[in-house]
Amino acid sequence: MLRILSRSSLIAALLALLCTAFAPLASAQSEQQKLVDAADATLANFLRDPDMTWFQQNVNRARGLLISPEIVKAGFIFGGSGGRGVLIARDGKTGKWVGPAFYTLATASVGFQAGIAVSETVVMVMTEKGMNSLLATTFKMGGDASVAAGPVGAGAKSDVVADLISFSRSKGVYGGLNLDGTVVKVSDDWNEAYYGKKLLPPDIVVRGAASNKGADKLLGEAAKMK
Repeated sequence: MLRILSRSSLIAALLALLCTAFAPLASAQSEQQKLVDAADATLANFLRDPDMTWFQQNVNRARGLLISPEIVKAGFIFGGSGGRGVLIARDGKTGKWVGPAFYTLATASVGFQAGIAVSETVVMVMTEKGMNSLLATTFKMGGDASVAAGPVGAGAKSDVVADLISFSRSKGVYGGLNLDGTVVKVSDDWNEAYYGKKLLPPDIVVRGAASNKGADKLLGEAAKMK
């Protein structure tokens, strides 16, 4: 008999699968650096994409950016999406970008759907509430902090009010990616491996207690945003 899983069970299973799939190995440092390098490429893509004019014109208002170079969404009746991301944040006093802190993202969806798609996403953190949510161990987009899809298209103009504003570039069956309901969880093991000591997100993106030369290119790309 087919066992029907609840939405919360699907999310928990996805998170467990992600944590297992990305468990720290001897090559963890290089895998983390690959993610940071991919995040740099993703941010550059968004800053140059002619369909991302609203993003480009408003990103200077963001307190932080949660960048996920690869969110995989697959489904057949029961679907879900997940991947890894990094958070960089702007120092409120100096304007300097700091980070990154590492996270996993997972969501579950139920419905008649088929196919697979890969999206690169950038979430603009617009409010203190949005940033505080990301500084917690885990939170749900749309629950703990409001999330809205950002306007896309050349010359897009709109007033969007939300704690988090998401943008995605995707190829595949799905035309876009809805992040509402996505569970975002801190990757403590990846943060520790990347910086060589145990750190919480506030240590990394608020206090600036650690840095890694490997993130210089990503932070430099962010510094270009005016």
